Amino acid sequence: MHFSTISVRRGALGLLAGLSLAAAACQTRTGTGETATAKAPATKADSLALRQQLLADSLKTKRLALRRDSLRADSIVRKSGQLPGAILPGHRIVAFYGNIRSKGMGILGREPKDQMFRKFDGVIKEWQAADSSLPVMPALHSVTITAQGTPGADGKWRLMNSKSTIEETRRWAKEHNCILFLDVQVGWSDLAHELPKLEEYLKDPTIHLGIDPEFALGTMRAKPNRKVGTYDAKDVNFAINFLARIVAENHLPPKILMVHRYTRKMVTNYKNIKLDPRVQVVMHMDGWGDPVLKQDSYKAYVEKEPVQYTGFKLFYEYDIKPKPHHLMTPREVLKVLNPKPLYIQYQ
Repeated sequence: MHFSTISVRRGALGLLAGLSLAAAACQTRTGTGETATAKAPATKADSLALRQQLLADSLKTKRLALRRDSLRADSIVRKSGQLPGAILPGHRIVAFYGNIRSKGMGILGREPKDQMFRKFDGVIKEWQAADSSLPVMPALHSVTITAQGTPGADGKWRLMNSKSTIEETRRWAKEHNCILFLDVQVGWSDLAHELPKLEEYLKDPTIHLGIDPEFALGTMRAKPNRKVGTYDAKDVNFAINFLARIVAENHLPPKILMVHRYTRKMVTNYKNIKLDPRVQVVMHMDGWGDPVLKQDSYKAYVEKEPVQYTGFKLFYEYDIKPKPHHLMTPREVLKVLNPKPLYIQYQ
């Protein structure tokens, strides 16, 4: 299905044309022997007011068009179950997480590229063997806006990757037929200021979004890694609406929004999260440690507070400490977790 903004542009152009014709008609009436009453020249204030009115009318038209597209999407979902091109629930996503410039953030970047992808190929085969009913969709999950240990020039405690780093990660994903998640840790900033920085990348149909409440610390005024941050449903809704607009304006298949979670307070008022068929939401349990503790956290924060789809993280370094803790196998994850997660992430 395509969502068009042509009607928006046409509406704005038609309004401008109509105003121009009306202005010309008011100046003179030829052929009738009558001359229109002379009007005073428009002032700068008049011109500004007209521009503001045109802008307001254009924005109103655009909002109506997006609402129309949303209603149309809803009707397709009610008929067929999902929008064309949706990845979930017809696949299980298996992702390697980290940053290609950092050895400390996760398996993505910890090992040399070729070695990492050999390991990744083996993991994909393990998951496909554990559940042959769902095809596995490989993914790279790159922390793209990262919480920092220093405040930076603007005091926001976060830093965005360079364009060259993002583009190189994008190339890695395309070379290996992976989708790509760009993950956001806002620090003392917020989603309204950070997500627009990624819009050009998110126009790519293979690129999706992750948001991490752990590092949303602006209201707490706490340094990253000193406290666990939080998002409310309104923040999640902002991200959903942001992605839905990109999908509608660029005629894209649905985006995936992955939300990290390992405590109750990391996401508040979950019942107020408003789903949109253009965005598939994954609530992702990413705590580490004893497999039993991980299962309990999944049950408490993901299973008992359902949103749409679920995810589960496995830590190569931390899940195995201390012994006899171990890294859960694909078959073990699928056996003990309910619902079975459709997004699996390795860090």
